[in-house]
Amino acid sequence: LWPWLLASSGLSALVQLVTLPFFPDSPSYLLIQKGNEEACRKAIRKLWGEGDHQAEIDDIMKEKAAMTSVKTLRVLELIKERSLRWQLYILMTVMTTLQLCGINAIYFYSFEVFHTAKFEEYLIPYVSLGVGLCECLSSILCSTLIDRFGRKVLLWGGYTLMCSVLALLTMTLSLQHQFFWMHYFSVILIFLFVICYGIGP
Repeated sequence: LWPWLLASSGLSALVQLVTLPFFPDSPSYLLIQKGNEEACRKAIRKLWGEGDHQAEIDDIMKEKAAMTSVKTLRVLELIKERSLRWQLYILMTVMTTLQLCGINAIYFYSFEVFHTAKFEEYLIPYVSLGVGLCECLSSILCSTLIDRFGRKVLLWGGYTLMCSVLALLTMTLSLQHQFFWMHYFSVILIFLFVICYGIGP
């Protein structure tokens, strides 16, 4: 079953390969990058139907004017630019915490936790698949929550919950040899951690 499951990702790639040639180019790409206004109008008509789309074209022209007035910075110039320093710090913090949040460790050690929880050997890959499915579903849920609560609340909430879950997971893994039910609690915490990761960071 696993070879078929892995091969199934090729199905979406095949659908894209077949259908993408029939999609029009992006109007903004045609106007900003290529400078072809007629092709841009044609793409807009293909996407949105016939009608007066001058307002959309004017928006793209404003975007093009704004892009030409902005100087492209090299990496060293970006680091030295004082006006962009806070944005750079925030970006570096978010990316660093994303790498060090523990999700890779959870995925790496989850097999061992499931094995210790006395799951049947043939069931463990399916439980691991369930963990991945949890992340996928929580990411979809995040896309609906982000408009309501904002990115900042989801980041703070996600990291706070993840820290709490990791602290509890450390405790349950330490006590798993003393209480038989701790194994199952550890499994629940792994699923909970992945859900918090998908909703937050």
